[in-house]
Amino acid sequence: MSVPRATLASSPISRGASVAFRAVHAQWGTVFAHLPDLGCGRSWEAVWKTRPPAPITCVECQHPMYAKTSRSGLRFFAHAPHAPDCEIARQGESEAHHLLKLELASAARDAGAHAELEVRAPDGSWRADVLATDPGGRWAMALEAQLAPITAADITARTDRMREHDVTSIWFSDRPRPPWLGTVPSIRLEQPEGTKRLAIAEGLVKFTDRGWSAVPASLTQFLAWAFASRVVPHTPRTPLWYPQRSLATVWTTPQYITAEDTHLVEDERRQREYEARMAALGAAREKKRDEIRAKNAISRAKALAEATAAEQAARAAQTGRLREVAIRFRPGIDLALAKLADEHGVTATVGWSTGDPRYAGGVPLVDENGVTAAVFDPDPGRVRGHAFRLLAGLLLIFPSQTSQQRFEKAKKRTKYKPIDGYRTDFVAAPPSGTARSRRHTSSAHACTCTTPQLVARIQNAEYPAESSDQMGPAAALFRAQCRACGGRYEKPWRRTGSTPINRTSHPGPRHSWQAPGPGQ
Repeated sequence: MSVPRATLASSPISRGASVAFRAVHAQWGTVFAHLPDLGCGRSWEAVWKTRPPAPITCVECQHPMYAKTSRSGLRFFAHAPHAPDCEIARQGESEAHHLLKLELASAARDAGAHAELEVRAPDGSWRADVLATDPGGRWAMALEAQLAPITAADITARTDRMREHDVTSIWFSDRPRPPWLGTVPSIRLEQPEGTKRLAIAEGLVKFTDRGWSAVPASLTQFLAWAFASRVVPHTPRTPLWYPQRSLATVWTTPQYITAEDTHLVEDERRQREYEARMAALGAAREKKRDEIRAKNAISRAKALAEATAAEQAARAAQTGRLREVAIRFRPGIDLALAKLADEHGVTATVGWSTGDPRYAGGVPLVDENGVTAAVFDPDPGRVRGHAFRLLAGLLLIFPSQTSQQRFEKAKKRTKYKPIDGYRTDFVAAPPSGTARSRRHTSSAHACTCTTPQLVARIQNAEYPAESSDQMGPAAALFRAQCRACGGRYEKPWRRTGSTPINRTSHPGPRHSWQAPGPGQ
């Protein structure tokens, strides 16, 4: 029997009234308002507006009831005045809820089951909206119409109470997004446009490829499959495809559950193979890196030995002018030496080989044996060739964190990098004019002029300079800049005069030291 769903109001049929759709007639037994023959071969008119009133009583409290119809024509039973506090009297039922119950009962009968509305448990612990049973008595299933809000805990508890009496349950709603859907075995229904029967909107799925997708079916088809155990509740372990929501419990056939299991086993196998391949590739990469490290260790040891020999030669020659310049005018060297002593246990001094191109414009910090332990403030633009091999294995200390970050950023853009990166650290040196001028020139672009107009920035002043075949002593510690293009000059140069051209805008502390003369 198809039930019209033209009126689906969620409010009670008569506000404040207690209604039911089943009652007991004194002579005919149980009567049902939704059945054309009341379930006993009688017409609705036999109980509706009769004089005297038909002998109808409530199935719960045996209080007198009378037949009524709503404005939309829905038939129901209502308690007579002064009804006791029975469950039906306490709880009104909406027309939408009753219509959904009728749809469920009708679909259950069409699917071959016996269906009865509002059936109580023998001990009164629950009452089913629709109790569908097998004509052979092999199973019983409660079909619950749930339109009102309910918590996941409450709906689970009600399901468990029915299961204690060997009654399984399916919960139904025709609301757009019931929050409890999937908490228990459940289905969301909808009425497709142009049809009169309900269809499955959510909850019935099949497994295809790598996930679950919806299965179109009518309510009657679904119930026929559920009654015959052709579809069963299942907790999916792979996602439901959009626009389906991910539900904790869905309905599907055993063959699709097997398909999901097969997919997961295959997926786990592929994942193991992938991890094994990645592990093999990682081992191969690490082996290659170890080989590179071994080669680098040899080249770095050679570079360090050459730097040590250069330090010994510089000590013997006692050419310490650049060393004194570095000690006096490179802010932060004393802090770098303290860091080496405190954090690395190395007692070091400024090397006599200061100005050697192997240090890329930085200052060597050597231990008591003349072996370079660290380099202070190297210029990233000069780290090439011998300087690259040496600095790649040494600790590089910078006068500020900004200088350290600038070096690391500049070296990330270069083609050649140490396989394990550079070891860098910094100290918090006080700012000075020299440091500012160095930062200014290091951030500028390189000069490409055919005839550069050079000036050397030394101690807050600019000195005349020119291109040279060999790098002069001042070039080992300071920077040259082209006035024509404003870029830094990276080729060999020498200072051509000891008189400043002009002072920079950031005067620093005065020192008694005199800059080296021309060509020195």
